Amino acid sequence: MNTDLLQSKQHFQILDGLRGVAALAIVIFHFMEMVFEFSKNFIGHGFLAVDFFFCLSGFVIAYAYDNRIAGMGTWEFFKGRLIRLHPLIVFGSALGLVSFLIDPFSAYSNVYSAGKLALMSLASIFLIPLPIAEERSFNLFTLNAPTWSLFWEYIVNIFYALILYRLSRRPLLLLTVIAGLILCFVSFRAGNLLGGWSGGTFWDGGARVCYSFMIGMLIFRSNWIIKNKLGFAGLAALLSLAFIMPYSDWNWLTEAIVVLFYFPLIVALGAGATVSPEMRKLCEFSGNISYPLYMTHYMVIWVFLNYYTAYKPETAQLTLIIIIGTMLLIAFAYLVMMFYDIPIRSYLVRIRKQKLR
Repeated sequence: MNTDLLQSKQHFQILDGLRGVAALAIVIFHFMEMVFEFSKNFIGHGFLAVDFFFCLSGFVIAYAYDNRIAGMGTWEFFKGRLIRLHPLIVFGSALGLVSFLIDPFSAYSNVYSAGKLALMSLASIFLIPLPIAEERSFNLFTLNAPTWSLFWEYIVNIFYALILYRLSRRPLLLLTVIAGLILCFVSFRAGNLLGGWSGGTFWDGGARVCYSFMIGMLIFRSNWIIKNKLGFAGLAALLSLAFIMPYSDWNWLTEAIVVLFYFPLIVALGAGATVSPEMRKLCEFSGNISYPLYMTHYMVIWVFLNYYTAYKPETAQLTLIIIIGTMLLIAFAYLVMMFYDIPIRSYLVRIRKQKLR
């Protein structure tokens, strides 16, 4: 096999930057949801950033692999995705275990035997849903809650490699419409699109990833790319509006509309926008930091919840904690990226190339 198949295509820089905006929104949302009800949370729809990730993933995967996967083979595609995603899944699981064991504001670890902790660790590392911890709201992955979306990302990547990339636009469009109808049903039944992360809402995650990933593919394949001059700042503001829109009794409808139409529009605009020279570095940093930030922040969220439960700090103190905590998490994610994720992935890519020679 030609090692040229391992070379990545050029990234859409503004889309990279928007990925970082979405990751930051999730971090702030996770802090805020531990303190406020959704109706009082200024970023109460921040969880929809995951649906934006899925839509962006469908676009990027189709762009990067539609014309390559037949030549590189399904197994090489899977290896590429494992190298890209799994090192941080392992690292996030390890962080989650450390946080679980040494959280100064809880004694959760005393409830579980060493065998059960080992089982939770293995389940998290190997992406086996195991919603057994009541103290953590029966998350699919007790040690690192955001891993639920990576589980579905892997599932849809497998589906892509085996089926979706072979489909022409018409059957893909039909599947996307069906997935959109299912998404609307899920949203109506639950009253929102928050599900997917817990044992009780497991299949909601499948509905969320199926529609968003396939509409992302359709944007690329149909060339639904809208040329514009909004730039990174303008599109970041438009994306953020989805996360801070007001809470209402019609959440099931407004959230569905955002996922069905607004996020695909943002992706189409992001792919058609050009980044200014002064914003180029920011977009690059934002894109690079997004996945490490997403996969390493939740260990702090549980500690924060237990601290808040124990001490009930005032609003001013909470605000300061959340701002400083978010800044420190970004710095930590950068260190993880530079000294763990990039070196590990570079090493694995070198080994992969050597085996292909």
